[in-house]
Amino acid sequence: MVDHVLLAEPRGFCAGVEMAIKALTWMVRVFDPPVYCYHEIVHNRWVVGAFEHMGVVFVDDIASVPAGAPLMLSAHGSAPDVVAAAAERAGVVIDAVCPLVTKVHHEVKRMSQQGYDIIYVGHEGHDEATGTIAVAPDAMHLVEPNQSLDEYRPRDQSKVALLAQTTLGLHEWETVLESAQDRFVGLQTARRSDLCYATTNRQEAVKSLAGGSDVILVVGSASSSNTQALVRVARREGTPTYRVDSASQIDDDWLDDARVVGVTAGASAPDHLVQEVIERVAPRDGYRLLSVTDEDEYFPLPRQLRGFLTALQSAVEGGFGAPVPGQPGPLQNDRSWTATEALADLK
Repeated sequence: MVDHVLLAEPRGFCAGVEMAIKALTWMVRVFDPPVYCYHEIVHNRWVVGAFEHMGVVFVDDIASVPAGAPLMLSAHGSAPDVVAAAAERAGVVIDAVCPLVTKVHHEVKRMSQQGYDIIYVGHEGHDEATGTIAVAPDAMHLVEPNQSLDEYRPRDQSKVALLAQTTLGLHEWETVLESAQDRFVGLQTARRSDLCYATTNRQEAVKSLAGGSDVILVVGSASSSNTQALVRVARREGTPTYRVDSASQIDDDWLDDARVVGVTAGASAPDHLVQEVIERVAPRDGYRLLSVTDEDEYFPLPRQLRGFLTALQSAVEGGFGAPVPGQPGPLQNDRSWTATEALADLK
């Protein structure tokens, strides 16, 4: 029997996921179904299913969106031609891209305009990588984290830059960085790390879990890059580690010889799934938090949505002749309103 669970802190939703889930919740509240979303809003099966239940249709082609329909673009960032096509086709377009992904897009534009060949470390086919490479495809060269740079031939050895998918494992990025620095004199990188703060924090937390756990369970979907990175980081520390979408996927054999089970979650996994995993493990002495840092980052709702909600409120108040005294606007409580609460509102 498992003695206790070590529960990583931080875990689960990051600021970008919080923003995107709340934004799509507002879309569901304001518009009659169906509301459309280009790609999964975040890479989690449960979250996507909850929105589908409320009438959200997820598409992989803007042409699948009926003309004039409300459309949201996912948190992973979209290619420029996708953004342009969405603006032409949809009635209302809200881009829920994570600000940290937008930062990388800006770096790609700046470096490509300065004539750099850009090595982009990421996972081929991932929504974030696809959208980022499309910003300057002629200047970009995708490299998987475990791929050698030996075959890479830039146009100018002295004008090479290195950027990264935000959800990479820290050790994966550092391995490619060291190799690129050895090969290219004057290698340019981002002014600030491309790696998402939440991804790095969760990886540090899972390393700490590995030091005190017999087995680690990582809650999150297979399509989630940062979830998969957590699994790789934990296994690299030598601890048996398993990814599960939910408690129902836990194999009893994993727990047979475990006295302490570490539990964490990827940045797009709801915390109620974590609590269900703890209940399934049924530790005799409950759980203890293992905290490595505090997170207080907050990303406001997308600018287009803030403007739309403000205009909507003004129109409603105008219909009544005057604002309702003491009545808060739709955005005033956004910082304290969590994505967990937003998802609960969908039921």
